[in-house]
Amino acid sequence: MTTRGPAHVTTRGPARGAARGLAVVASLLLVVSLGVAGCTHADGPAPAPAPSPDLDGPPPAIAVNAGPYDAGPIRVPSLGAYLGAWVKPAVISQPGRLEAIDGLETRLDRDLDIVHTYRKWDEAFGTRSDLEFIDSGATVMLSWASGDTRSITSGEHDELIQAQARRVAKVKRPVLLRFRWEMDRANLRPSMWSGDDYIAAWRHVRRIFDAQGARNASWVWCPTSEGFENGEAPAFYPGDDAVDWTCVDVYAGEDFRSLGDLLDPFLRWAAERPKPILIGEYGVAAAWGSQARAAWLRDATRLFKANPQIKGVCYFESNPDGNGPRKQFQLTGDPPAFDAFAELTRDPWFNQPAAPRRQRT
Repeated sequence: MTTRGPAHVTTRGPARGAARGLAVVASLLLVVSLGVAGCTHADGPAPAPAPSPDLDGPPPAIAVNAGPYDAGPIRVPSLGAYLGAWVKPAVISQPGRLEAIDGLETRLDRDLDIVHTYRKWDEAFGTRSDLEFIDSGATVMLSWASGDTRSITSGEHDELIQAQARRVAKVKRPVLLRFRWEMDRANLRPSMWSGDDYIAAWRHVRRIFDAQGARNASWVWCPTSEGFENGEAPAFYPGDDAVDWTCVDVYAGEDFRSLGDLLDPFLRWAAERPKPILIGEYGVAAAWGSQARAAWLRDATRLFKANPQIKGVCYFESNPDGNGPRKQFQLTGDPPAFDAFAELTRDPWFNQPAAPRRQRT
């Protein structure tokens, strides 16, 4: 929305005469009346605020494909979904990563099924924290950024890709691999070039992983929810034969809308794929207030359960540096919102049978 305030008034000295005094008073009254009337567009009154989302009604049931799915080496729950999170460390270090996950698990009094971690294109997988998470029984989801897609398919980065593939193979446990997530973002277009270029790069990287014996990776294709609303994301899909899990990142950030509304275009697309669905990142911004966040999270829980093709959900427990309140999603420190999330984590739907990873007193 573009708004224009009243014009600046410049005075050049005291009013002289009753006529000038009356003119000043009239001008002030006009400014006050404009302020009372509110913000205006150049061509008319400002539109009414968007209505609050319905967070109490029944959620849409769209992605109801019960399987079986071709999902790669990660076992798909027959009922319910895995629970995971990215938790931003206080300090980006190996101890910091471990402490961040341990802290959230302690507050929730449960283990995460999926521990989410990020790597730049030239950063190695298989660090101390990666291995400790894996050894403790968690499934690690590796979100791996990429280089320029055309330089990848040219073979320029083959040695780098081979080395990363060997690291993944070495852990000998299933890993969720999100290769260049959110590839549909506008700011990535210069390095993604086009959907066809991205697909060619994806297939090139996957061929190298297969050749290096890294068949313990389940390949997760994960654009943004906005990419389905604007119709651009499907052009980046590498195909059912090259993808194991479909995925989406979705936030009530800039706009406060229900998760069902935000996910509707993606779920309608994914329901036609013979793949399990992973919510790779989701969050509700601090800007919307504690009670609204709590209501949104409870509605999200109902939405996940109404769409049983969703087999994993990962919260984005982070306030990224430099972001305003509409891009801050950490729940810790906001008791009503955190409690609503904790309700999800106690729901049997999100508690898959597994041996406990550590003892708690």
